[in-house]
Amino acid sequence: MSHEPAPSDQTPHPEPAELAERASHRHVVVIGGGVGGLIAARECAKVGMRVTLLEASDAVGGAIRRAELDGVVLDAGAESYATRGGHVRALVTELGLADRIVRPAAGGAWVSGIPGVGAAPLPAGGILGIPSNPFQEDVRRVIGWSGVWRAYLDRVRPPLTIGHSHSLGKLVASRMGAKVRDRLVAPVTTGVYSASPDDVDVDVAAPGLNAALTSVGSLSGAVQALRDEGAARAAKAQTPGAAVEGLVGGMSVLSDALVADIEKLGGVVRTGMRVTDVSRDGDAWTVLTDADADEHADLVELTADGVIVATAESTARELLGAAAPELASTATASAPEIEIVTLLLRASALRGAPRGTGVLTVPGSHTAKALTHSTAKWEWVRQAAGDRHVVRVSFGAQGEPAATAALDDDGATRLALREAAALLGVALRDDDLVAAHRSRFVQSQPASIIGSGERREAARAAVQAVPGLAAVGAWLAGTGLAQVVPDAVGEADRLRRTLLWD
Repeated sequence: MSHEPAPSDQTPHPEPAELAERASHRHVVVIGGGVGGLIAARECAKVGMRVTLLEASDAVGGAIRRAELDGVVLDAGAESYATRGGHVRALVTELGLADRIVRPAAGGAWVSGIPGVGAAPLPAGGILGIPSNPFQEDVRRVIGWSGVWRAYLDRVRPPLTIGHSHSLGKLVASRMGAKVRDRLVAPVTTGVYSASPDDVDVDVAAPGLNAALTSVGSLSGAVQALRDEGAARAAKAQTPGAAVEGLVGGMSVLSDALVADIEKLGGVVRTGMRVTDVSRDGDAWTVLTDADADEHADLVELTADGVIVATAESTARELLGAAAPELASTATASAPEIEIVTLLLRASALRGAPRGTGVLTVPGSHTAKALTHSTAKWEWVRQAAGDRHVVRVSFGAQGEPAATAALDDDGATRLALREAAALLGVALRDDDLVAAHRSRFVQSQPASIIGSGERREAARAAVQAVPGLAAVGAWLAGTGLAQVVPDAVGEADRLRRTLLWD
């Protein structure tokens, strides 16, 4: 993960001692302690720069956060990371956490809210819910015979517009019908991206699908071709096929390790420090905070050679209004507010994982968008909970406020308990509840949303046009650690090259 700054071919190579001297005289302030900010701070500290990271809340991690329920420490935000690209696994290994890597238990998710059916296992062998074989029994169970025969038309339909679709939902509906889109694909995109399939870009969410469709001639055939190709690559590389991994003890173990490494490298990490203003005068930056001057005189007003903004989009735009004026002319992404209510339950009805590792919902059928049965999905959670069960209920999606948003904590917990019972198909009583935790956050727009790439590129260009400034985080990289981590490394590398070589 380490990227040593290197000059261009035309720049003379300084001696290591000179490089170290330059770095020691450069101060970088990182605003925001999510994973993107922590990664960027660490990358700058690696080369000997002085680094100060300021986080407004009382804990770092951003979407990674923990909760303790009756003595059980659990993830209250992100619970895993995508394995694609290998970037997060490489970081975890570099931080000495490889022995904590775990994969989810076998056993798939279910779909609930299917008209005339209720709930059924999510069919195996698809991509984003698109089946490779509509006649599969588990597919037929969800879409019915009418849906199967409509989906089969994909195999015989002339390939008139193949290879030119951007909208995943429109592509699926036109090729395989509305039932495949609404009952199979929509639950996946809503649960994973908090977005309608109509708004998801095919080429970003399923790279190679359009090309395979052009080559094979049918959408279901393209899905099978991509799955075969992926399986062949995995077998050749001898890599496991799990799409996600987690960490024993929760994902906060990662943010804790990043903080420890930053501090070991000489960096400073401070929580409860809200930045109120960022300005630039010549080559110098001034960062103002709301710190108490009596207790933190050194953190009230900081001067820096470089600034990395690692906050949510709304905060970044507010702070950079004067310093990066071109940013104001770029489009702002819509960002859904998500709430996760984690329930610790003592309920014998949950033994045996009645609906696998979790449940996705057909949009409009439930107030919750998804549920994770954590003690069925993660062995370390099962061991930590003992004879109890952990269930996470998620609310909110793109263009749809969380049903819990207007409720107090007790009301949100009761709604989550009712939704958990409905989604898992079991009776859950109030006295089954041992403890609960409510977590809310704004989810940045996924990179897979149509138009997201152009919007992010414009925003990034506006930031990069300002010397000594960088910005990282999910609003620029796309949601998920698999995108945030390499993006933060790249942006930090770009900034430190500028500060050390220009």
